[in-house]
Amino acid sequence: MKKLINEPKNFVDDTVRGIIAAYGDRLQLLDGDPRILLSGYPTADKKVGIVTAGGSGHLPMFLGYVGKGMLDGCAVGNVFASPASSKMAQMIRACDRGNGVLCLFGNYGGDKLNFEMACEEVEFDDIKTEMILVSDDVASAPKESSERRRGVAGLVYAYKIAGAAADRLWSLEQVCQVTRRALANIRSMGVATSPCILPEVGKPTFEIGEDEIEIGMGIHGEPGIEVRKMMRADQTADVLLDRILDDLPLTEGDEVSVMVNGLGATPLEEQLIFYARVHERLSALGVKIYMPHLGEYATSMEMSGLSLTLFKLDPELKELLQAPAQTPFYTNLNKGEIV
Repeated sequence: MKKLINEPKNFVDDTVRGIIAAYGDRLQLLDGDPRILLSGYPTADKKVGIVTAGGSGHLPMFLGYVGKGMLDGCAVGNVFASPASSKMAQMIRACDRGNGVLCLFGNYGGDKLNFEMACEEVEFDDIKTEMILVSDDVASAPKESSERRRGVAGLVYAYKIAGAAADRLWSLEQVCQVTRRALANIRSMGVATSPCILPEVGKPTFEIGEDEIEIGMGIHGEPGIEVRKMMRADQTADVLLDRILDDLPLTEGDEVSVMVNGLGATPLEEQLIFYARVHERLSALGVKIYMPHLGEYATSMEMSGLSLTLFKLDPELKELLQAPAQTPFYTNLNKGEIV
């Protein structure tokens, strides 16, 4: 294992220490705790708090979206592991401004269990909470069992919509309603060409042949739906796009935001080649693309591969998507339509 780290056991805390060193003018730790990151931006009274939590190893997901117009707080776990419920409860308390807190996170067992306990704990402080689980990965369960799907890069769009709605000082019920509508129109699917190595484990999370590609791989190394021989970028784009369109049909005149997300070790050039094919296919259907997102949004350490996310828009969702947002890892400057 070759990694530019110090002690493997300190990997997470060292990472957070670096984030605060670089972005301490915009972010802060709750009472110096490296496992609870809060926004340092000014926040209006009565704004609904938007919080998340998750394991490390996915930067910029999850803590990378704490800031203005997105998340108010994030509880940080060990690599690929849920944070403790006590950390979540402390975070919720810190992000409550009298109008409730939305806990918005990926559909993973540990995170769900710990958030449930945290929400029960803060009830004693008269803090109203709601939980919304993101489950956008079409490869992880069939459509009729969509509640079992994993949450992957679609989380970014969910953070963006919920954060924009909260900034408008909408009620907790209104924020939840629009976030759920957004999630009903978000689908993702990924492909991996190599594994990653967890610092404290020191060996690859799975094995894949040099001439192979795994379709539908999860961001923690969860098995995909099939292993194929390595394909060209256009063929790979077709496989992922076809699967998503089977689940989220689009017709002429529809408008979507497209995210091509690198998993940690995929050059931007390869992402652009992949995106060009997606753009070509959607344009042929008469589907407009608005605010494409290309880059690393939800990684898996140094895994190579990428994921594709489609977010079908309506006028209100489009307006919330384009609302201002600023975090150390996300700036909403990419505006404009591609016809």
